Amino acid sequence: MNNIAANKTSKMLLATEEEIFIKLIEADHPFRYLNEHFNFIELTASLAKCYSELGTTGIAAEKGFKALLVQFWEDYSDRDMEKCLRENIAVRWFCGFGLMEDTPDHSYFGKLRKRIGPSRLAEIFNKVNEAMKKKNLFGEVFTFIDASSIITKIALWEERDRAIEEGKKKLNNAIVSDYAADQDAKWGAKSKTNIWFGYKRHNAVDMRYGLINKVAVTPANVPDYKAVKNIVPRQGLVFLDKGYDYKEADIWIKANGGIPATLRKNNNKQKNHDLDRWHSCIRMPFENTFSKQSKRAKYRGLTKVLFQCFAEAIAHNFKKAINILPRLAKVET
Repeated sequence: MNNIAANKTSKMLLATEEEIFIKLIEADHPFRYLNEHFNFIELTASLAKCYSELGTTGIAAEKGFKALLVQFWEDYSDRDMEKCLRENIAVRWFCGFGLMEDTPDHSYFGKLRKRIGPSRLAEIFNKVNEAMKKKNLFGEVFTFIDASSIITKIALWEERDRAIEEGKKKLNNAIVSDYAADQDAKWGAKSKTNIWFGYKRHNAVDMRYGLINKVAVTPANVPDYKAVKNIVPRQGLVFLDKGYDYKEADIWIKANGGIPATLRKNNNKQKNHDLDRWHSCIRMPFENTFSKQSKRAKYRGLTKVLFQCFAEAIAHNFKKAINILPRLAKVET
């Protein structure tokens, strides 16, 4: 009888807890909307084997992934995320933690990112996009490809001084990995004044609603057009700026069934000024996808920066989706 009474009490407490969450969290809260429209258990199914035993409490894969999603959604540090999970009712509910349940400390998130890694996160990114394609959020007709800088360190004066002391004249890309803490990062430049040390983020943006379809990361010294082969779409018109005006890029696009809509350089005999103006007008609304993304590397190393970019792309697409889907629902009704 005691066990039966205890089970009834437990069920009552759980019901009461859910009622509290419902009462405290706004009906139109973004995280409530995400839970209603996306199946996170299916999206994170591939993580179960790699991470179900992580931590002292065996936190479920779905909970861990949702916590990482919130972290990149809000641009939180690990300590900020620890505090958020502890104090924010909406985040606690979204991630699946009860009111009285212990939440992980800051050390959990670094271990989780390492356990998942960029390959598994890329799988989830593709699953998220497939779920969004079923909701008609991707057009796959026009695609905008561009690159943006990711700075891993603003100044390397100490590293430069060390190199000079050892007889080096310059801290250039040939030797910088011998002195910098981030050995994968390189110097990159878009002009004589726009120089940075770090990486390039390469995104393919679907031009129906501005969702990110593909992601790649390279050291900053890799020319933009070299990354096209990693993010080229399988079809449609592909818009690119003058940095991609190379035969190699055109070949990769055409080989995948696409059509290059590249802004041609002034010395290119194929340049058509009217066509280039049209290309610029069409792609202009989607350039803010790149301008709004983080310009700083949160971690060191190409692998970890790639993880960051996939996580930020997932957060970007979910943010877009919760704004677009209600409008589509109104149109359909």
